[in-house]
Amino acid sequence: MAYRPSWQGHLKLSLVTCPVALYTATESAGDVHFHLINPKTNNRIKMITTDPDTGPVNRSDLVKGYEVSKGEYILLTDEEIKSVKLESTKTIDIERFVPEAEIDRIYWDHPYYLAPDGKMAQEAFGVIRTAMEKSGQIALGRIVLATRERILALEPRDKGILAYTIRSEDEVRKPNEIFKDISDEKADPAMISIAEKIIEQQEGPFDPSQFVDRYEEALRALIEQKKKGHKPVASPEPEDTNVIDLMAALRASLGGKSKTGPRSTSAAKSKPSKKRTAAKHRVRKAS
Repeated sequence: MAYRPSWQGHLKLSLVTCPVALYTATESAGDVHFHLINPKTNNRIKMITTDPDTGPVNRSDLVKGYEVSKGEYILLTDEEIKSVKLESTKTIDIERFVPEAEIDRIYWDHPYYLAPDGKMAQEAFGVIRTAMEKSGQIALGRIVLATRERILALEPRDKGILAYTIRSEDEVRKPNEIFKDISDEKADPAMISIAEKIIEQQEGPFDPSQFVDRYEEALRALIEQKKKGHKPVASPEPEDTNVIDLMAALRASLGGKSKTGPRSTSAAKSKPSKKRTAAKHRVRKAS
Protein backbone atom coordinates (compact mmCIF):
# COMPACT_ATOMS: atom_id res chain seq x y z
CA MET A 1 0.00 0.00 0.00
CA ALA A 2 1.31 3.44 -0.94
CA TYR A 3 0.92 5.90 1.92
CA ARG A 4 0.38 9.60 1.38
CA PRO A 5 2.83 11.83 3.27
CA SER A 6 1.46 14.31 5.80
CA TRP A 7 4.27 16.76 5.01
CA GLN A 8 7.10 17.05 2.49
CA GLY A 9 10.17 19.24 2.76
CA HIS A 10 13.83 19.02 3.78
CA LEU A 11 15.80 17.73 6.76
CA LYS A 12 18.83 19.85 7.57
CA LEU A 13 21.80 19.16 9.84
CA SER A 14 24.15 22.14 9.60
CA LEU A 15 25.12 22.23 5.89
CA VAL A 16 23.80 18.75 5.03
CA THR A 17 20.27 18.81 3.59
CA CYS A 18 18.03 16.22 1.96
CA PRO A 19 14.40 15.99 0.80
CA VAL A 20 12.20 14.06 3.25
CA ALA A 21 8.57 13.04 3.69
CA LEU A 22 6.69 12.76 6.98
CA TYR A 23 4.11 9.99 7.43
CA THR A 24 1.73 9.41 10.34
CA ALA A 25 2.93 6.36 12.29
CA THR A 26 -0.49 5.37 13.67
CA GLU A 27 -4.00 5.04 12.31
CA SER A 28 -7.52 4.91 13.66
CA ALA A 29 -9.08 3.15 10.68
CA GLY A 30 -10.13 0.25 12.91
CA ASP A 31 -12.43 2.37 15.07
CA VAL A 32 -16.15 1.67 14.86
CA HIS A 33 -17.89 4.87 13.76
CA PHE A 34 -21.62 5.57 13.99
CA HIS A 35 -24.00 7.97 12.24
CA LEU A 36 -27.24 9.33 13.64
CA ILE A 37 -30.22 7.71 11.90
CA ASN A 38 -33.94 8.44 12.15
CA PRO A 39 -35.37 4.95 12.85
CA LYS A 40 -38.76 5.97 11.39
CA THR A 41 -37.32 6.70 7.92
CA ASN A 42 -33.81 5.13 8.10
CA ASN A 43 -32.48 8.45 6.84
CA ARG A 44 -29.15 9.78 8.07
CA ILE A 45 -29.62 12.98 10.05
CA LYS A 46 -28.05 16.19 8.75
CA MET A 47 -26.84 18.80 11.20
CA ILE A 48 -28.07 22.30 10.35
CA THR A 49 -26.33 25.40 11.69
CA THR A 50 -28.96 27.44 13.48
CA ASP A 51 -29.08 30.85 15.15
CA PRO A 52 -31.32 30.65 18.26
CA ASP A 53 -32.98 33.97 17.24
CA THR A 54 -33.15 33.90 13.44
CA GLY A 55 -33.11 30.18 12.62
CA PRO A 56 -30.96 28.30 10.03
CA VAL A 57 -27.90 30.14 8.61
CA ASN A 58 -25.34 29.34 5.92
CA ARG A 59 -21.93 28.21 7.14
CA SER A 60 -20.31 30.53 4.58
CA ASP A 61 -21.81 33.53 6.40
CA LEU A 62 -20.28 32.62 9.76
CA VAL A 63 -17.05 33.89 11.35
CA LYS A 64 -14.98 32.52 14.22
CA GLY A 65 -15.35 33.93 17.72
CA TYR A 66 -13.08 33.77 20.78
CA GLU A 67 -15.00 33.88 24.08
CA VAL A 68 -13.45 36.48 26.41
CA SER A 69 -16.23 36.24 29.01
CA LYS A 70 -19.59 34.50 29.35
CA GLY A 71 -21.54 35.32 26.16
CA GLU A 72 -18.97 37.90 24.94
CA TYR A 73 -16.83 37.14 21.89
CA ILE A 74 -14.03 38.69 19.86
CA LEU A 75 -14.92 38.08 16.20
CA LEU A 76 -12.21 37.11 13.73
CA THR A 77 -12.57 36.78 9.96
CA ASP A 78 -10.68 34.18 7.94
CA GLU A 79 -8.54 36.97 6.46
CA GLU A 80 -7.53 38.19 9.93
CA ILE A 81 -6.60 34.67 11.03
CA LYS A 82 -4.59 34.10 7.83
CA SER A 83 -2.66 37.33 8.47
CA VAL A 84 -0.88 35.70 11.44
CA LYS A 85 -0.56 32.27 9.84
CA LEU A 86 2.94 30.83 9.96
CA GLU A 87 4.30 30.09 6.54
CA SER A 88 5.95 26.70 6.43
CA THR A 89 9.66 26.90 5.73
CA LYS A 90 9.44 23.32 4.45
CA THR A 91 12.62 22.60 6.38
CA ILE A 92 13.19 20.65 9.58
CA ASP A 93 16.30 22.41 10.81
CA ILE A 94 17.93 20.38 13.61
CA GLU A 95 18.76 22.91 16.33
CA ARG A 96 20.15 20.78 19.15
CA PHE A 97 20.67 17.32 20.58
CA VAL A 98 19.50 16.26 24.04
CA PRO A 99 19.56 12.98 26.03
CA GLU A 100 16.26 11.11 25.71
CA ALA A 101 15.88 10.94 29.50
CA GLU A 102 15.71 14.75 29.67
CA ILE A 103 12.39 14.80 27.78
CA ASP A 104 9.60 13.89 30.21
CA ARG A 105 7.30 11.31 28.60
CA ILE A 106 4.27 13.53 29.21
CA TYR A 107 5.58 15.92 26.51
CA TRP A 108 5.72 13.27 23.76
CA ASP A 109 2.70 13.76 21.46
CA HIS A 110 1.97 12.30 17.99
CA PRO A 111 4.38 9.83 16.29
CA TYR A 112 5.46 10.07 12.65
CA TYR A 113 7.89 8.27 10.36
CA LEU A 114 10.44 10.39 8.49
CA ALA A 115 11.87 8.91 5.30
CA PRO A 116 13.98 10.15 2.37
CA ASP A 117 11.85 11.60 -0.42
CA GLY A 118 13.22 9.98 -3.55
CA LYS A 119 16.32 7.93 -4.38
CA MET A 120 18.56 10.97 -4.74
CA ALA A 121 17.91 11.86 -1.08
CA GLN A 122 18.98 8.53 0.38
CA GLU A 123 22.72 9.17 0.67
CA ALA A 124 22.39 12.46 2.56
CA PHE A 125 19.57 11.01 4.64
CA GLY A 126 21.79 8.06 5.56
CA VAL A 127 24.58 10.42 6.65
CA ILE A 128 22.26 12.42 8.93
CA ARG A 129 20.54 9.33 10.32
CA THR A 130 23.79 7.50 11.08
CA ALA A 131 25.32 10.58 12.73
CA MET A 132 22.19 10.85 14.91
CA GLU A 133 22.43 7.16 15.81
CA LYS A 134 26.07 7.47 16.83
CA SER A 135 25.30 10.46 19.02
CA GLY A 136 22.86 8.37 21.06
CA GLN A 137 20.73 11.47 21.61
CA ILE A 138 17.42 12.94 20.47
CA ALA A 139 17.54 15.59 17.76
CA LEU A 140 15.19 18.57 18.12
CA GLY A 141 13.94 20.71 15.25
CA ARG A 142 10.93 22.81 14.30
CA ILE A 143 8.16 22.10 11.84
CA VAL A 144 4.96 23.85 10.76
CA LEU A 145 2.01 21.42 10.64
CA ALA A 146 -1.48 22.70 9.83
CA THR A 147 -0.30 26.32 10.27
CA ARG A 148 1.00 25.58 13.77
CA GLU A 149 4.69 25.49 14.66
CA ARG A 150 5.71 22.39 16.61
CA ILE A 151 8.91 21.06 18.11
CA LEU A 152 9.87 17.74 16.50
CA ALA A 153 11.93 15.10 18.32
CA LEU A 154 13.85 12.79 15.98
CA GLU A 155 15.52 9.44 16.65
CA PRO A 156 16.71 6.61 14.35
CA ARG A 157 14.24 3.76 13.92
CA ASP A 158 15.06 0.77 11.70
CA LYS A 159 16.29 2.25 8.39
CA GLY A 160 14.48 5.55 8.88
CA ILE A 161 13.72 8.09 11.59
CA LEU A 162 10.94 8.15 14.17
CA ALA A 163 9.63 11.68 14.74
CA TYR A 164 7.45 12.86 17.60
CA THR A 165 5.78 16.22 17.96
CA ILE A 166 6.50 17.60 21.42
CA ARG A 167 3.82 19.32 23.50
CA SER A 168 4.52 22.85 24.68
CA GLU A 169 4.76 23.63 28.39
CA ASP A 170 1.36 25.35 28.53
CA GLU A 171 -0.31 22.20 27.16
CA VAL A 172 0.75 20.10 30.14
CA ARG A 173 -1.06 20.33 33.47
CA LYS A 174 1.02 20.49 36.62
CA PRO A 175 0.88 17.18 38.53
CA ASN A 176 0.24 18.89 41.85
CA GLU A 177 -3.06 20.23 40.49
CA ILE A 178 -4.30 16.63 40.43
CA PHE A 179 -2.22 14.92 43.13
CA LYS A 180 -2.36 17.56 45.88
CA ASP A 181 -5.10 15.78 47.87
CA ILE A 182 -3.32 12.40 47.95
CA SER A 183 -2.36 11.48 51.52
CA ASP A 184 1.30 11.60 52.60
CA GLU A 185 0.80 8.57 54.86
CA LYS A 186 3.30 5.79 54.14
CA ALA A 187 1.92 2.44 53.00
CA ASP A 188 2.33 -0.67 55.17
CA PRO A 189 5.82 -2.18 54.41
CA ALA A 190 4.44 -5.73 54.68
CA MET A 191 1.77 -4.96 52.09
CA ILE A 192 4.32 -3.32 49.81
CA SER A 193 6.52 -6.43 50.04
CA ILE A 194 3.65 -8.67 48.96
CA ALA A 195 2.69 -6.27 46.13
CA GLU A 196 6.31 -6.38 44.89
CA LYS A 197 6.12 -10.17 44.73
CA ILE A 198 2.89 -9.93 42.71
CA ILE A 199 4.65 -7.55 40.31
CA GLU A 200 7.53 -10.05 39.91
CA GLN A 201 5.03 -12.80 39.07
CA GLN A 202 3.46 -10.68 36.34
CA GLU A 203 6.67 -9.49 34.70
CA GLY A 204 7.03 -10.19 31.00
CA PRO A 205 7.87 -8.69 27.60
CA PHE A 206 5.68 -6.02 26.01
CA ASP A 207 3.61 -7.56 23.22
CA PRO A 208 1.18 -5.01 21.72
CA SER A 209 -0.72 -7.80 19.93
CA GLN A 210 -1.92 -9.01 23.34
CA PHE A 211 -3.63 -5.69 24.06
CA VAL A 212 -6.86 -5.38 22.11
CA ASP A 213 -9.85 -3.11 22.50
CA ARG A 214 -12.38 -5.55 23.94
CA TYR A 215 -15.16 -2.97 23.73
CA GLU A 216 -14.59 -2.48 20.00
CA GLU A 217 -14.44 -6.25 19.49
CA ALA A 218 -17.78 -6.57 21.27
CA LEU A 219 -19.26 -3.79 19.10
CA ARG A 220 -18.09 -5.54 15.93
CA ALA A 221 -19.55 -8.84 17.16
CA LEU A 222 -22.85 -7.06 17.91
CA ILE A 223 -22.89 -5.54 14.41
CA GLU A 224 -22.21 -8.96 12.83
CA GLN A 225 -25.08 -10.49 14.83
CA LYS A 226 -27.43 -7.73 13.67
CA LYS A 227 -26.30 -8.18 10.04
CA LYS A 228 -27.24 -11.88 10.25
CA GLY A 229 -30.60 -11.04 11.79
CA HIS A 230 -29.71 -12.54 15.18
CA LYS A 231 -30.86 -11.12 18.47
CA PRO A 232 -27.89 -9.65 20.36
CA VAL A 233 -26.69 -11.70 23.32
CA ALA A 234 -25.98 -9.71 26.47
CA SER A 235 -22.43 -9.91 27.78
CA PRO A 236 -22.06 -11.31 31.31
CA GLU A 237 -21.57 -8.73 34.04
CA PRO A 238 -18.15 -8.63 35.72
CA GLU A 239 -18.10 -10.49 39.01
CA ASP A 240 -18.60 -8.16 41.95
CA THR A 241 -17.73 -8.80 45.58
CA ASN A 242 -18.25 -7.20 48.92
CA VAL A 243 -15.70 -5.14 50.82
CA ILE A 244 -12.61 -7.25 51.59
CA ASP A 245 -9.52 -6.95 53.74
CA LEU A 246 -6.60 -5.41 51.83
CA MET A 247 -3.94 -7.69 53.36
CA ALA A 248 -6.09 -10.74 52.62
CA ALA A 249 -6.58 -9.57 49.03
CA LEU A 250 -2.84 -9.12 48.54
CA ARG A 251 -2.05 -12.58 49.93
CA ALA A 252 -4.77 -14.16 47.81
CA SER A 253 -3.39 -12.39 44.72
CA LEU A 254 0.11 -13.62 45.53
CA GLY A 255 -1.12 -17.19 45.68
CA GLY A 256 -3.49 -17.08 42.71
CA LYS A 257 -1.43 -15.22 40.09
CA SER A 258 1.83 -17.20 40.16
CA LYS A 259 3.02 -18.23 36.70
CA THR A 260 6.76 -18.28 37.20
CA GLY A 261 7.20 -21.21 39.56
CA PRO A 262 6.93 -21.68 43.32
CA ARG A 263 6.07 -18.46 45.08
CA SER A 264 8.20 -16.95 47.77
CA THR A 265 6.52 -16.92 51.17
CA SER A 266 8.92 -14.52 52.82
CA ALA A 267 6.67 -11.54 52.15
CA ALA A 268 3.54 -13.33 53.29
CA LYS A 269 5.21 -14.37 56.53
CA SER A 270 6.23 -10.86 57.47
CA LYS A 271 3.86 -9.61 60.13
CA PRO A 272 2.62 -6.06 60.40
CA SER A 273 3.02 -4.28 63.69
CA LYS A 274 0.36 -4.72 66.37
CA LYS A 275 -0.81 -1.20 65.71
CA ARG A 276 -1.30 -2.05 62.03
CA THR A 277 -2.99 -5.37 62.88
CA ALA A 278 -5.52 -3.65 65.10
CA ALA A 279 -6.58 -1.30 62.32
CA LYS A 280 -8.44 -3.00 59.49
CA HIS A 281 -7.40 -1.94 55.99
CA ARG A 282 -10.44 -2.32 53.83
CA VAL A 283 -11.01 -1.53 50.16
CA ARG A 284 -13.65 -2.35 47.62
CA LYS A 285 -12.40 -4.78 45.02
CA ALA A 286 -12.39 -3.23 41.55
CA SER A 287 -14.95 -4.65 39.25
